[in-house]
Amino acid sequence: MEEAESRGRSVAAHAHGTRGIKTAIKSGVASIEHASFIDEEGIKLALERGTALVMDIYVSDYILKKGIELKSSGTTGPQKKIYQSPYKLRNANKVARECQKITSKSKIYTICKLEHAGGLLAQTLPGFEVGAHLEIENFNAYNFCKKIKNFTHTHITPNHGKALMLTKSFKKLDLTGIWITCGSEPVEWELIINFVKKGCKFMVNWGMTEIGPCAINTVFKDLDKVKDYKKRALEGTLMGDNVYCDTKIEKGTLHVKGDISVFGNNWFDTRDRVKKNETNEFYIQGRLI
Repeated sequence: MEEAESRGRSVAAHAHGTRGIKTAIKSGVASIEHASFIDEEGIKLALERGTALVMDIYVSDYILKKGIELKSSGTTGPQKKIYQSPYKLRNANKVARECQKITSKSKIYTICKLEHAGGLLAQTLPGFEVGAHLEIENFNAYNFCKKIKNFTHTHITPNHGKALMLTKSFKKLDLTGIWITCGSEPVEWELIINFVKKGCKFMVNWGMTEIGPCAINTVFKDLDKVKDYKKRALEGTLMGDNVYCDTKIEKGTLHVKGDISVFGNNWFDTRDRVKKNETNEFYIQGRLI
């Protein structure tokens, strides 16, 4: 800002998330581009500071009407862009809301990058579609522990979870009643146990960019359920037993199809090596290269 002012120039900030918008306004920028998830406080602040809003809040509606290309996470191979049709998005959003109890009254804290399925499709777009409150910012373990009690839902990766467990704040963190969904990478039992101990509803979810982030999942609300599942666990890591697509295991790999898949009713080989136990809980045991 100081450098721009010394040259008689104005500064414009590109900000989508609620917190980023307010931070930019307070820093004295002349305008905010996008302002996708601005809230009433942000609008009031912009009026007070005389900050121009070059808004495209229509972007989420546009995505739901035209579809979007999302990057695969890169955890299972080279990153690639995958087109999500409006039909697929709306069905995946419906599944995400159903399995996580997302409503117009939900308050969603998005810390995952929006260009990936986990960041956009696990909670953010499903919540937007029904008018839920959204706050978007980059992950910071300190901020997370400080702010999470203000929200009802968040989606984390196992790496986020491990980072949080290393902080001093996590030891006294109360997550009672908060819905924490964890995926994008295999979720270990230690992580599940540590978060369930904090009182949250912890959902282990498996998905892919092609099928959406919540295709197979399990919700843990108490340690007794965790112990039951762990007793009968197979080798590998848990994917879940709530299944929102058609599945078959063929030659050792999981194949999926259905309304939440970009391939519709054509079978898609995920190349994930998967087994089911006697109670139909899916476990991922690796991946074909």
